[in-house]
Amino acid sequence: MSVTNSPPESVLISESHLQNRIHELGAQIVTDYENQELVLLGVLRGSVLFFADLARAIFRAQVENPVREVPLRFEFVQLVSYHNSTKPSAVELIRGGTDYLEERHVLIVEDIVDTGHTLKFLHEHLWTLKPKSIKVCTLLDKPSQRQVPVAIDYIGFEIPDTFVVGYGLDYAQQYRNLPYIAVLEST
Repeated sequence: MSVTNSPPESVLISESHLQNRIHELGAQIVTDYENQELVLLGVLRGSVLFFADLARAIFRAQVENPVREVPLRFEFVQLVSYHNSTKPSAVELIRGGTDYLEERHVLIVEDIVDTGHTLKFLHEHLWTLKPKSIKVCTLLDKPSQRQVPVAIDYIGFEIPDTFVVGYGLDYAQQYRNLPYIAVLEST
């Protein structure tokens, strides 16, 4: 697959559809974690745009319903599994977690869950840090590629078995800045 400078034309999820769903997820998270501190744990690099918009959606949901308060902390982990390919390989932890996760509620914010290997690896790593709870919020779920069972608590969109880019997701570090999710066609 070669990378071109022009963005993919096959839009799978529009910018407005993304933002509407993220608003819904933020409202649900505020309901579920009412009056509890929550650590949003972003999985770098793909989740960065989703992470930022989700954090703002959580804030807006609290403004809309001031009785519900969810103090947030931010943390990030960096894992690598695609190595500039469209097929995942072994998961490696580059940077991950801190000691202040102990006895805190942690919400993993992931860009996409496909095989489940990355999420399983991260879950196992985080439990060693002794959090109070771990839940998962993913923007995209590709269950047709699942190789290991994983629990996902909040799903933005279920997508078909296709390679997608945009809104933080990349191919060879390209296309992350697209404001929508697009299918990357072979060229």
